[in-house]
Amino acid sequence: MTKEQADQLIQINADKIAPEYIETIRERLLNADEGTATAAFANLKGTTMMFLIAFFLGAYGVDRFMLGETGLGVAKLCTCGGCGIWSLIDLFTAGSRTRQYNANKILEQI
Repeated sequence: MTKEQADQLIQINADKIAPEYIETIRERLLNADEGTATAAFANLKGTTMMFLIAFFLGAYGVDRFMLGETGLGVAKLCTCGGCGIWSLIDLFTAGSRTRQYNANKILEQI
């Protein structure tokens, strides 16, 4: 993949990726083929969508389940979102957790 293509993929999806991973992703994209790189960026989760899920379904742990944190999702479900406190905290961290999840997902695939 060319440097311009890698920069374009990163620029389009910059709001969905944790900033501390962008350079690592850029380096790996340069060594990946175009099909693999494009597929890695195909199913990224949006931060706004995860905020809304955390707001409406956070007490049931749905936001944690969607980010692959099954154990925490079950714990959150059993405690009704930590009596609401855990759900409130997750509202403020939903964006950063989603960007972290997306960056890890991309790095796994390329």
